[in-house]
Amino acid sequence: MAMDLTSISSPSFLKSLDNEQLKELSEDIRSFLIGNLSVTGGHIGPNLGVVELTIALHKAFNSPEDKFLWDVGHQAYVHKILTGRADQFDTLRQFKGLCGFPKRIESEHDVWEAGHSSTSLSAAMGMAKARDLQNKKNYVVPIIGDGALTGGMALEALNHIGHEQTDITVILNDNEMSIAPNVGALHNVLGRLRTHGTYNKAKDELESLLKKIPAVGGKLAGTAERVKDSLKYLLVSGVFFEELGFTYLGPIDGHDFEALEENLQYAKKMKGPVLLHVITKKGKGFKPAELDKIGTWHGTGPYKMETGDLIKSASKGPSWSALVAETARKLARTDKRIVAITPAMPVGSKLEGFASEFPTRMFDVGIAEQHATTMAAGMAADGMKPMLVIYSTFLQRAYDQMLHDICRQNLNVVVAIDRAGLVGADGETHQGVFDISFLRHMPNMVIMMPKDENEGQHMVKTAFEYSDGPIALRYPRGNGLGVPMDEELKTIPIGTWEVLKEGTQAAILTFGTTIPMAMKAAEVLAEHNISVEVINARFIKPLDTKMLLDLQARNIPIITVEESALQGGFGSAVLEVYNENNLQVNVHRIGIPDIFIEHGEVNQLLEEIHVTTDEIVKVVTKKVNEPSRYIPS
Repeated sequence: MAMDLTSISSPSFLKSLDNEQLKELSEDIRSFLIGNLSVTGGHIGPNLGVVELTIALHKAFNSPEDKFLWDVGHQAYVHKILTGRADQFDTLRQFKGLCGFPKRIESEHDVWEAGHSSTSLSAAMGMAKARDLQNKKNYVVPIIGDGALTGGMALEALNHIGHEQTDITVILNDNEMSIAPNVGALHNVLGRLRTHGTYNKAKDELESLLKKIPAVGGKLAGTAERVKDSLKYLLVSGVFFEELGFTYLGPIDGHDFEALEENLQYAKKMKGPVLLHVITKKGKGFKPAELDKIGTWHGTGPYKMETGDLIKSASKGPSWSALVAETARKLARTDKRIVAITPAMPVGSKLEGFASEFPTRMFDVGIAEQHATTMAAGMAADGMKPMLVIYSTFLQRAYDQMLHDICRQNLNVVVAIDRAGLVGADGETHQGVFDISFLRHMPNMVIMMPKDENEGQHMVKTAFEYSDGPIALRYPRGNGLGVPMDEELKTIPIGTWEVLKEGTQAAILTFGTTIPMAMKAAEVLAEHNISVEVINARFIKPLDTKMLLDLQARNIPIITVEESALQGGFGSAVLEVYNENNLQVNVHRIGIPDIFIEHGEVNQLLEEIHVTTDEIVKVVTKKVNEPSRYIPS
């Protein structure tokens, strides 16, 4: 009989279960996840792969006294079930519902929040040092995937932990694939380790044999130690982790409770840093996810349980990611300088077609945003035309490289910023709302965002035609509007805006995803005899200063609308122009306030923060009807 998972309040019940009962629990959890995620969507592949591992960890350790740090956090669903949150899974990633990542305010068992990879080891080092300074005795257990090890932070932390010989138990969850198939030399090292599982057993047997040899002097003892130490060079190609100062255990089957229990108990007894290498199967128990080799089932929307068919939302237009990637592919046919670089997002950013046609000009560097950015700078410095395709939320991790390596040297890099704006269900770690604020103050940077996919394809051409430095093209998650597409691509003059609707009493300046709501607001206002001009402010930097000065001369209120952070954003840029020209203008900014935006449907989130058609109508009406405070200069 299946266990009622919603009755679980803490993981302590696991202590009394035998391996057969644990196996039954594993199947119950898999069935629960497959059923619930078919409705809500979510990161199904990673979580099906860590069912046994998560159960074994909670049985071996005592959370929350012992600290589990889930790297990236997308594989913590089982952890959430075992810590008393199964009854909330119908709200997973829904507005005001259960978060898809660990959340400190959700549970005392969630000790570390992450939506970006490769942070767990550094945080674990911090927690371990805090433990030691406070004379506590708890375990610190980061769980990190093999893909996340390509992140620079993870390697920096491994180096420091090994050097300090800090007591930390690192669980390396190796499923041979993160979001897309892993790349890089480190992934190849792990591949070799997988084939040398006899190392620890052979080492222990040799140690036992050496202890039986009578002590006949230091020379033989020293030789014996060197023989034992050299065994790792014989059996394990690379010995990467032991050279860094870790005791390496494994690899073991991450779905075998007996092996997991034996090795976890062994790891708990050891001093210094231990790395337990666990092999798991991503998507285990759900055939479509098990067979997935390109990352489709890493994270999905709703799907049909019986067939695995994804339930696609109705949309007229093409995917924004595909539009940008395929337009670049078209241009690359006649310009051999064009290359594409992405940090582990070839599938999400729809670059498979580019890669198939130009395999030597497509570079997936793994989860290494900083490296990807400076690599793009290096290619641009030597005459190529690189397009760095990166999610807005991940571009945050390459701020210094953008500033120091690309903008300072004024290099011709096209930065294709995918998922710009609110992204919805992934929540506050993934909302792409900060890139305008942190890019706009960088000298030499151009930033643009199209009103629709037709203008979007022209902006791709504009970006590759531009030769005076770096240029960023922002585009949202999801699909376009379904507008007619021009067959011939054209270049848009840098820094020019366009009037979408003429008006006399107020002006709405906006761009990208908020243009439809501005146009709708103008329609509503017209019904109330208020004439409003709507301007497509497609260049966020440089601004169309001529148009701004013309608007000031007309002495009408200006409303800026943006699906991005207000602080340092587009509206702030407009105010700066008027301030620099010593002009007083009635400007009201609508955008994302100084908070982190949580998960939910994008429209629900916009409603929550008052970035809506109704809000625009309310503000414009008030501005038009209030006495003018300003006199034209």
